[in-house]
Amino acid sequence: MISHSIPSRSPQGAFANEPFVDFKAPENARAMRAALDKVTAQLGAEHDLIVGGRRMKTGEKIRSINPARPAQVVGVHQKAGAAQVEAVMAAALGAFESWSRVPAGERASLLLGAAEIIRRRKLEFAAWLVYEVGKNWAEADADVGEAIDFLEFYAREALRLAAAVPPIQYPGERDELLYIPLGVGAVIPPWNFPLAIMAGMTAAAIVTGNTVVLKPSSDSPTVAAKFVEVLEEAGLPDGVVNFCPGSGASFGNAVVEHPKTRFIAFTGSKAVGLQIHECAARTQPGQIWIKRTILEMGGKDPILVCADADLDAALDGVVASAYGFSGQKCSACSRAIVEAPVYDVFVERLRERVARLTAGDPAANPNLGPVINQAALDSMLRYIEIGKKEGHLVAGGRPQRPPTVEDGFFLEPTVFADVSPDAVLAQEEIFGPVLAVIKTASFEEGLKIANNTEYGLTGALYSTDRAKLDLARREFHVGNLYFNRKCTGAMVGAHPFGGFNMSGTDSKAGGPDYLYLFTQAKSVAEKR
Repeated sequence: MISHSIPSRSPQGAFANEPFVDFKAPENARAMRAALDKVTAQLGAEHDLIVGGRRMKTGEKIRSINPARPAQVVGVHQKAGAAQVEAVMAAALGAFESWSRVPAGERASLLLGAAEIIRRRKLEFAAWLVYEVGKNWAEADADVGEAIDFLEFYAREALRLAAAVPPIQYPGERDELLYIPLGVGAVIPPWNFPLAIMAGMTAAAIVTGNTVVLKPSSDSPTVAAKFVEVLEEAGLPDGVVNFCPGSGASFGNAVVEHPKTRFIAFTGSKAVGLQIHECAARTQPGQIWIKRTILEMGGKDPILVCADADLDAALDGVVASAYGFSGQKCSACSRAIVEAPVYDVFVERLRERVARLTAGDPAANPNLGPVINQAALDSMLRYIEIGKKEGHLVAGGRPQRPPTVEDGFFLEPTVFADVSPDAVLAQEEIFGPVLAVIKTASFEEGLKIANNTEYGLTGALYSTDRAKLDLARREFHVGNLYFNRKCTGAMVGAHPFGGFNMSGTDSKAGGPDYLYLFTQAKSVAEKR
């Protein structure tokens, strides 16, 4: 049973999304600055592996740094490797025997307790995101709010699954439908939503009765460590979540390949996701199940702007989608497909708006902060050099050192116009503040361009023509489609999130189907 250190909670009332913080209010801005000061005093601390509740150290370390100020160490972490795999699996397997039998109501109560702890320390968690991955205040607040939403939403969904019944009761029988846990799972989250996505995948796994080997990104392990501290405070038993930052090549692959691993939940690049999928598909000696992969792997997301659109609204949506968090979102707009009659004015007004964006240390809350690391910046600069041969550079294109910082991984918000739909810049995921603008002769041609990549995650259409919206609803092939709004900012419950094609397995995180992926259905019939 769960030993609560905080009062247990029950999901009274309907789910509601966590409200955003208004940082224009002076009292909220002061509170955020105080949270940043509080976290500053904790930077550089060392964090242990947590395996079956035991703290462990390793010889090799992971040093997480502030991408705006690379000399500033955010956290020092142990580096799990192949030598730790068997101990971690044993701990998770042992915990599964008891945790899988804990009633759904108790598991849901733990998630609600964790949500309440994070809610009380919301700005503190936002400050960790500012320092570890370079989010500005609004982006950090949205990340924390989404984590709270996942905990609240999945708690309620677990209770709904526990109350499931078969569609009919066969005459003369008592028929049941039970959604039971799978076993031990590897949870491998990304660095770009290091609280929300990490917490969401972990919460979905444990609230359905599974146990977890949590391997956070080496770019953002401190945020994950702080979340695990919350789970411990909420009363999570030892071994249910095992905190193991480590090498993907040694530790991560070994966990994925282990015969006792039952599922892998991954969010990240297409290349790594496909590698995980392939490794998981190979049956290992002693393995008695088909491993399940839950994959979200990125996108090349388009916004299609029709000649009849509200151009100001479209420009707002494109800029917010392309440059929020410096374009480091799998849902970010990286292609603006614009109808010819408004193309020239759109490009010029886009250039003007991009020129007004501010960049700097995210602790000071500019529009854009840094990109995550030097390797990412170098990759973006290589794409920009390709773009100079494929299109017309309208804005940006250079590394920048804002006057507020001496160092850091900064890139100007970049716009290329007159890009061919088949150009490298229009086909490959860049994962940075680089936008390709493509001219289309018509809405129908624009729709074909929107669908012409290997991805299918998010997309948006700006139009006032109902016939175009109806056609896009059928033919715009993405997992998350938005009309007359930006293509980022999916809200838990309202916009179940996951994509088609090489964007992943369409997992629909934050939706009514997501917990099914972490369970298996057992039908029980008793003759009366």
